[in-house]
Amino acid sequence: MCFMSFFFLFFFSMIMYVFMMYFIMENMILFLEWEIISFNSMSIVMSILLDWMSLLFMMFVLMISSSVIFYSKSYMNSELNLNRFIFLVLLFLFSMILLIISPNMISIFLGWDGLGLVSYCLVIYYQNIKSFNAGMLTALSNRVGDVMILMVISWMMNYGGWNYIFYLELMNNDFSMKIIGGLVIIAAMTKSAQIPFSSWLPAAMAAPTPVSALVHSSTLVTAGVYLLIRFNLLLLDMMFLKILLVFSSLTMLMAGISANYEFDLKKIIALSTLSQLGLMMSILSLGLPDLAFFHLLTHAMFKALLFMCAGVIIHMMNDMQDIRNMGGLVYYVPLTSLCFNISNLALCGMPFLAGFYSKDLILDMVSMSNLNIMIFMMYYISTGLTVFYTIRLLFYLMINDFNLMVVFNLYDEDYIMLKSMFMLLFMSLIVGSSLSWMIFKYPYMIFLTFHLKMMVIYVSFMGFFLGFILSKMEIYSINKFLMTYNLSNFLCLMWFMPNLSTYGLNYYFLNLGQNITKNIDLGWSELYSGYGMYYITKKYSIFYNFFQYNNYKIYLFSFILWMLLIYMMLI
Repeated sequence: MCFMSFFFLFFFSMIMYVFMMYFIMENMILFLEWEIISFNSMSIVMSILLDWMSLLFMMFVLMISSSVIFYSKSYMNSELNLNRFIFLVLLFLFSMILLIISPNMISIFLGWDGLGLVSYCLVIYYQNIKSFNAGMLTALSNRVGDVMILMVISWMMNYGGWNYIFYLELMNNDFSMKIIGGLVIIAAMTKSAQIPFSSWLPAAMAAPTPVSALVHSSTLVTAGVYLLIRFNLLLLDMMFLKILLVFSSLTMLMAGISANYEFDLKKIIALSTLSQLGLMMSILSLGLPDLAFFHLLTHAMFKALLFMCAGVIIHMMNDMQDIRNMGGLVYYVPLTSLCFNISNLALCGMPFLAGFYSKDLILDMVSMSNLNIMIFMMYYISTGLTVFYTIRLLFYLMINDFNLMVVFNLYDEDYIMLKSMFMLLFMSLIVGSSLSWMIFKYPYMIFLTFHLKMMVIYVSFMGFFLGFILSKMEIYSINKFLMTYNLSNFLCLMWFMPNLSTYGLNYYFLNLGQNITKNIDLGWSELYSGYGMYYITKKYSIFYNFFQYNNYKIYLFSFILWMLLIYMMLI
């Protein structure tokens, strides 16, 4: 099942690549419509939009999914229901492809809701309390976006159809389209985990690692970014975009700070995904959708590779994820360490790797934009924090001493996992330069002063230096900075975001229900009704039982008592 799924997905990704090259060269768009039902001048139509963007994105999704399924053959080999897992991943993939090729809000909603439903099934796959809580947080957060899409569908009934590409030009003088744009932005913020909906993404680490590699690279979390790229003409010059810029910049900054206080390997990578999503959404809100799409594709490759390497390391450590117990992995798993380091450096924006081409161009465009100093500083501080937690992770895992006292068995690298990782490693090396030639039909002219152009290098070196210093600190050091690691209890929960978004809303009602249960159901009403009657009946039955068993003794005792009374009266 795994090999067959891998073969078909990889084959279709190559077909998508061929079609995409043809569509780019011919400057061609294919629009297919199938009218399902028509009533009262309104028609429900199944539409498919094939252009270079949807075909390129589908190629990346299919290629990463094929690698993840091939990787799962070894990673999940002890799983009894492996075919069920593969079917869930394929269903997840089908929902994402439906969302990619749909210009129609009805079919977009089918793919959107399918992603939310299947992601819940995959997050709770291991079936424990932590997984159930994470799955419920994920599902409820994404339901907000589903409601927004439903409201967009109802608002678009004013136009007699749901094909949004026909109405994008109505934006400037139509109030209804402004409302639709605001609802679409809120829906995209829930799916791409922007503040205040960001607490579900670190919690979704309860899913199996292959699912994390798929979800955090090219499918679930990028659905909101892709929707805003498609709706970009609708959103230009809107007040909502300025609000989105503030929230996405805060997400980028807070996720970077939180990743530096975290010790869970998968959660650090999840928070780095959150930081990169903030970068995509913020550059999108500046009106540069092609740059956001470029970074989305380059990020997908190295982030999937990063999660796969983390899965191999967790396997080797007997399912332990604390980076303080790791160290010297380069001696035990050298090929996995090679893949991990290259994907980590691509995340940093190391020159000529995948992340460099997109992040450097993004930061240059931010430096040229007419932004205030707060947003400008947020961009560069977040870039420095990315290098900071990446170098810290690299030193903890690869260079520091092996800290765990228990000696594990020698781990032989699995060649099935390595083959799937090497495919993504090759793509992480070449995808930045090849996409920059392919996507941009015109060169970006960048006019910056020397120091402003070198600002990226300055903050990267600063982050490298701080990450090196932090990784060399002893765990029991008296250093004051290390005492701030107590903050990680709430920083890993994204700065009280669960309390504000989920627990805060539920706490009053759950506490009220507990008090009512304790004081009424288990309190005086229980004492004077069910339990009280049972208690009184039980006491009386014990007394009557005693009377029946000791009947003759009581008669004898009462006779003697009466005789004594009569004797005393006669005297």
